[in-house]
Amino acid sequence: MFRAQKKRVLERTTFGHEVEREQAYPDRLNMYLVPPLAEITLDQFEEWAVDRLRVLGEIETCVFRNIKAKQMEQSVRPLMEKYLPLSPNSTSGGGNKDMQLEEERKKDHYSHFILRLAFCRSEDLRRRFVKAETLLFRIRYLSVDPSERQALLRKYDFGWTPVSDEERDDLLPNLIFASENSSAPFEKTVKSESYFKVPFERVPELIETRRVYMKAGVAYVPSSLQLSLILSEFSAKLERALEITARALPRLDEDDRLVPILNHLSKGFVAPEYVPEGGDHGDGVKAWQVDSLVEHMPLCMRTMHQALRRDQHLRYYGRQQYGLFLKGIGLSVEEALTFWRKSFAKTTDDKFTKEYRYNIRHNYGLEGNRKNYRPMGCQQILSDAAPGPNDHHGCPYRYFSEDNLVASLEGIGIQDRSVLKQVKDDVKAKQYHVACTRVFEASHRTLHGVKSLIGTGVGMESITHPNLYFDRSLQMAKEAEKIEQASDEHAAAAATIAA
Repeated sequence: MFRAQKKRVLERTTFGHEVEREQAYPDRLNMYLVPPLAEITLDQFEEWAVDRLRVLGEIETCVFRNIKAKQMEQSVRPLMEKYLPLSPNSTSGGGNKDMQLEEERKKDHYSHFILRLAFCRSEDLRRRFVKAETLLFRIRYLSVDPSERQALLRKYDFGWTPVSDEERDDLLPNLIFASENSSAPFEKTVKSESYFKVPFERVPELIETRRVYMKAGVAYVPSSLQLSLILSEFSAKLERALEITARALPRLDEDDRLVPILNHLSKGFVAPEYVPEGGDHGDGVKAWQVDSLVEHMPLCMRTMHQALRRDQHLRYYGRQQYGLFLKGIGLSVEEALTFWRKSFAKTTDDKFTKEYRYNIRHNYGLEGNRKNYRPMGCQQILSDAAPGPNDHHGCPYRYFSEDNLVASLEGIGIQDRSVLKQVKDDVKAKQYHVACTRVFEASHRTLHGVKSLIGTGVGMESITHPNLYFDRSLQMAKEAEKIEQASDEHAAAAATIAA
């Protein structure tokens, strides 16, 4: 089913109707009413879904943090351009450009339906998916040309009833009064605007904010507010489609290729895996440098490093979590052996060789089944074994007591009481990656004079992996050094000129 198919194919169903397997995508705005029919590879199936998940995950994080619509758009748009681009028709020019445009829209179409399979499984997952997808559609709608918006209205029949000029004039006083809540309190504006009649239950947002006139169960909606109508239609249709998908899902249970992927995707919006910049076998970090890099580590890794230095030992799960993290920042297997041997100072050489050396080499794919393990992401850390007595692994935001967590955050320089309160609220809501992101922002707000890039619309998505935290912190420190160096050179040049 998932072999790549490069040409247009027509197949006959048992009812004798021709089914077009390849679909055309003339517009960027898609209501996702028709499921895809062509074949794709299993790699595309997973890759496209994960890329879309990155965008939806950031949208959900922005919602949880009560970020305003404009700021959300600034934060999400770079991720959309990176993982889910949709170029306008104006970029088409034949050949490769047309193929690229078609591939972008095909990826958008397929990834939406793939995630439907993953997130139709429970009411909570459906609710989250609908909300995130609706906000994604809103961002796209506001970014396209008016001609593309009109094309959307022509393509989909929303069942709106146009209001005649005579009826509008008869209701003019009421429409003017309603428009005052829409920042258009002028009769001239109302007279020049077209209206639609819509059943009131389809525009709850407009009724709640008193922006439309209602009569006999019908809302009179001006064309300037049609976005709210379209979003309401989008949400309602997607909700119904997800319920239908949930009923059909058991048919996939026998497909052992898809079910594991869907199970992985449905674990949450923070599942996408981050590949550390240090690489799988990085060679840029030496054992003696690790202590100097602790300032760039997230709280979970700092906790284990401090325990290792204090006790000169870490239990198995701690060694796994911290060891793979160090591998991700660029510690080679030889340097890892040196680091752990020196850290386990109380352990004899013979015991270290027998009990620890094999496991370290195993994590680098040099022993056992030769699997090259990647550093653990936040999702895996949260779902793995909980820490017990004398354990130091796991996520501090989940497993620390409130007092212990506050003390630990104060110990790394988070003194702002408002930030600490927000972190505690995040923890209570079980939004642990949001809490970690908030701590990153607070601790890097003035790092070497460089402001945090989080939330400024430059593609700095929320923290979903300890190595993402580290790589981003180190990147900011390097940028700060460049700024400081350039400033020193400028000052020296100015002093030379003055002399």
